[in-house]
Amino acid sequence: MPKMKTNRGAAKRFKTKKNAIKRGSAFKSHILTKKSPKRKANINSPHYVHKTNVDSVKKLLCMA
Repeated sequence: MPKMKTNRGAAKRFKTKKNAIKRGSAFKSHILTKKSPKRKANINSPHYVHKTNVDSVKKLLCMA
């Protein structure tokens, strides 16, 4: 039986905690002048993978 291999793209995009998978957020690299401070703070706050996608992400990370 061959070894399970982690999807390297997924490994770079997700960080795992005990029971949650942390993900990045879009729209925070440029054109920030027109965005309100509240919106920018929300973009920079931690985001987690939705429960409907957790199984597929775990499969990519060889955690399943």
